[in-house]
Amino acid sequence: MLNSLMSDPGLVLLILFIFMLVCRVPIAISLGLSAAIVSWLFDMGIDMLPYNFFAGVAKVPLLAIPFFILAGFIMESAGIAARIVRLVENLVGDMTGGLAIATVAVATFWGAVSGSGPATVAALGLILIPAMVKNGYDKAFAAANVSVTSGLAIVIPPSIAFIVYGGIADASVPALFAAGILPGLLVAGFLMLTVYLISKKRGYRGLPRQESTWLVFKDAIWGVMTPVVILGGIFTPTEAAAVAIFYGLFVGTFIYKTFNSWDKLLHVLFESVKATAVIMFVVTCAGLFAWVASTVGLVERGAAVLLALSDNPWALLFLINVILLAAGMIMDAISIYYVLLPFLLPIVHHFAWDPVWFGVMMTVNLAVGQVTPPVAVNLYVGAQIADLTMEEMTPPVIPLLLATLVALAVIVLFPGLSTFLPTLWGL
Repeated sequence: MLNSLMSDPGLVLLILFIFMLVCRVPIAISLGLSAAIVSWLFDMGIDMLPYNFFAGVAKVPLLAIPFFILAGFIMESAGIAARIVRLVENLVGDMTGGLAIATVAVATFWGAVSGSGPATVAALGLILIPAMVKNGYDKAFAAANVSVTSGLAIVIPPSIAFIVYGGIADASVPALFAAGILPGLLVAGFLMLTVYLISKKRGYRGLPRQESTWLVFKDAIWGVMTPVVILGGIFTPTEAAAVAIFYGLFVGTFIYKTFNSWDKLLHVLFESVKATAVIMFVVTCAGLFAWVASTVGLVERGAAVLLALSDNPWALLFLINVILLAAGMIMDAISIYYVLLPFLLPIVHHFAWDPVWFGVMMTVNLAVGQVTPPVAVNLYVGAQIADLTMEEMTPPVIPLLLATLVALAVIVLFPGLSTFLPTLWGL
């Protein structure tokens, strides 16, 4: 019996992958190593691994990822984030929950610059968390607010997650970008309502206006124009990312004059290379795993098992969301795309679901995963900035997490929220 089970390459692949995860091996290595072992054990052509490793990143849509990462670091170092925060704080003034609501607004806006949840936490947390604490907000609530709302960065376009999804699902990346706008704003709206109610209950308020709104707006106008420059032109995602880089360099060098030394520019390049290397390593290893899983028939069997569970599309959709939420607790978003999407795409085609809507739903799900332990990358960054433990961060995260889940349910029930803009713009 054991010999027959171990002669099944698909089962061996799953066992190896799960065993490595349990042993706390990094996810990228777990994916790549389990795929390499199965390829070697079952004589699938070990010499094909380097080719597939290279093919995992040699895709035109993925070129946008390093560009957007570099653009995000440049925008942060140029002082754009600080000026946008200052503008929004001035606009909300001393209204109830003003700084908390401003945090959601800025994180939503910054999603159109960064495209990465952890990068958004790092960029905004250093500014907003101390400001909220200074004005009487609980530190754990402040850190939770920044961490959860920064998850919007992978939903609001341009989004690295959408680029990866589009490459795997063969879906239009511009259509995905357009589809993410309304759902992203919907999630932001639910989060704003939640932080307002919490702030009202606890008596949290913002800062009284100390500067002219017009002067603050004039100082921040170059930052405010950033999403317009990135999304407003007739560019492909890769071209838009390249334009964003040069725009950020122009603003930082000639307008705000924050790039005043080569050392600062080299630091930005160094940090962006590190972040890109991490993402691309995950992409290559996850792509290798997906190739082996498809070759041994694991993808087809997994899809068949899901379809056999129910003929009701709503029941299956509920199950898929539960699976995605559970996966988000232990894996990063890119790995989930490569591991689970091949199993899910046949179901998408079977029920004739719109792949763009499905991509938005899946991405919002994975945004939730960024703040659900144990693999809660946003929470870890926020906790590090605020000098808190994960146990201290968790209680204030829960109501914000519930608000996001309610928004996710609305996105699932009303696909038109995701498909309206792509249809309107002919994408």
